[in-house]
Amino acid sequence: MAAHIRKLDAGDRSLLEGILRSDATFTETEVGVALELVDDALGNAASDYWFRIAEIDGKAAGYICFGPTPMTSCTFDLYWIVTHAGARGKGVAGQLIRAMEAELQAGGKRAQVRVETSQSEGYGAARKLYDRMGYPEIARFADFYKEGDDLIVFYKSL
Repeated sequence: MAAHIRKLDAGDRSLLEGILRSDATFTETEVGVALELVDDALGNAASDYWFRIAEIDGKAAGYICFGPTPMTSCTFDLYWIVTHAGARGKGVAGQLIRAMEAELQAGGKRAQVRVETSQSEGYGAARKLYDRMGYPEIARFADFYKEGDDLIVFYKSL
């Protein structure tokens, strides 16, 4: 099902919080960090946190947060990709990544995207998504988040 992808609007904070809290995927700490980025983007026109929201049938189904990596000319970080629990399995995350990639490549620009994620079980679907979307794992930092929870880095040249 094709989603409509749009930019962040002033009244979207509660929508994004609802997506984050649609199940128990994220801890309270993770939700807090995600909302800090939302607040930065809503309160700062020059924010380096760019949000795109996927809507299906007029309802927010997911979002992606990405932006330029400081001190680089064409590298970007994908910070968050979140799909509402009720919209999973409908291709929302893939559509959001493709929309981000198309935007970054607009006008023939060169771009690279870096993604960092956890080895924990709760991020297994995200790791599979990055693999399907052509983001190979390029680095792993053992016990980064805590013992037994590595930081995994994926990276793709567009």
